[in-house]
Amino acid sequence: MTDHLVDAAPTEDPTATRRRSSFLRSPRLGLRARITLAFTLSAALLSTLMAGTTWALARENIVDQRESSATRQAIRNAQFVGAQLQAQDPEPETFDNVLKSLQQGDTPSRLLLIGPDGSANQSSASYGVNAVPPALLDMVEGGQPGRMRVEIAGQPELVIGIPLPESDTSYFEFVSLADTQSALESVSTSLIGATALTALAGGALGWWAARRTLRPLAEVSVAAEAIAGGRLDTRLGAVDDPDLGVLVSSFNHMALVLEDRIEHDGRFASDVSHELRSPLMTLSASIEVLASRRDEMPDASAQAAVDLMVADVARFKQLVEDLLEISRFDAGAARLDLSEIRPGELATMAVAGSQTPDVPIELDSELAGVLIRADKRRLVRVIANLLDNARKYGGGATRMELTRLPSGLLIAVEDGGPGVPEGERELIFNRFSRGAGSNRRAGSEGVGLGLSLVAEHVALHKGKVWVEDRPDGEPGARFVVELPVAWDEVLSAREDAEDLA
Repeated sequence: MTDHLVDAAPTEDPTATRRRSSFLRSPRLGLRARITLAFTLSAALLSTLMAGTTWALARENIVDQRESSATRQAIRNAQFVGAQLQAQDPEPETFDNVLKSLQQGDTPSRLLLIGPDGSANQSSASYGVNAVPPALLDMVEGGQPGRMRVEIAGQPELVIGIPLPESDTSYFEFVSLADTQSALESVSTSLIGATALTALAGGALGWWAARRTLRPLAEVSVAAEAIAGGRLDTRLGAVDDPDLGVLVSSFNHMALVLEDRIEHDGRFASDVSHELRSPLMTLSASIEVLASRRDEMPDASAQAAVDLMVADVARFKQLVEDLLEISRFDAGAARLDLSEIRPGELATMAVAGSQTPDVPIELDSELAGVLIRADKRRLVRVIANLLDNARKYGGGATRMELTRLPSGLLIAVEDGGPGVPEGERELIFNRFSRGAGSNRRAGSEGVGLGLSLVAEHVALHKGKVWVEDRPDGEPGARFVVELPVAWDEVLSAREDAEDLA
């Protein structure tokens, strides 16, 4: 018997394939996301192929089994009908009796008999000659049995046609395939669910694999941040993976070479500064002798030369001291010498020792009589450098402010100069950087180390420093230092001291 039903396999849209490939190559996805996505798509593709193969095999087996069973039953029924027709006269009543004899329980058989004169006898009104495909009808009338899948009233049916040559009759039987279709839909739903679960499992596996694979890279990132923060002795731990072992050993070798190079440069700068300090002290003493006898010199040019030498030696001395201080930071030898200090007295002392002793100081009333723990020498240097910077580049400091914050102490120095452009507000805290405004000041004695030392001293206190516009809208710059202070501990210590007194 011939099966004329052809199944068409679905084809994949090439546009969707190109879109997926482009998505995989998208630079906006991170490495972990790309690994997870690759695992997910791979699992989805493999599970789809397996599900498709399973569904095709299951469909073929279920449909073939159903059609084979229905065909065998139809052949037995046709043999029974043929025997009945041979034993009786081929009258219309005989056809009806034969069809009724094939009724099985409550489910009537959907049968059709076409006699030699072309008359049709059917067990159901919906299953007549019009329900038989013409191709199958011609095949059976030509003496060839066959079967074909059709759709009647929206339901799938299998039509089986068998010729009965002894009685010149054609026998047709309609078998419902609704239960077969329902079974296939259940199998399809199960396979789709299994495919989705497999894709999710692949994604979870990909996420786990990506996390495990990238964990050493995260450790490299943490180590790199530590080295950038000054902890040059940071190293990665040993790993068992031979591939990652190469990365770890290369990174550790790079960190070792970098540490040696920085230490070498730091020692060089320190040694140079120390070597310069001795002749500088001798030169400074000689210049002081000349300066003390300046009035005894015969002409004004000699006096001017002495004044220039005094200024240059003072600038040279300050440069050497700054380089020595920076070398201590680079070598990691800088340490805080904490002591109890009063912020107001500290500011007053720093202003009095500067070249602008008349700068007004605004002290927050909540800071009166308060003691904090800090490095006095370094904070005095911070304030002195800010005042010196305002004198050199801002026309002199106009105001100094000390304010108590909820979690710290704020020190601000304002000047009346041109201010600092937005693009240079971080640059000026770099070493040997004085900003664009300083280039317009001929004869400026600054070398660009004052603010960098301010940043280093403040960072050692775990504070921060920045520059902003003046809040009153006037031209000028406002340099702000914020130092963390645990006021609860300060007040508690003060209360304990008062109780002891």
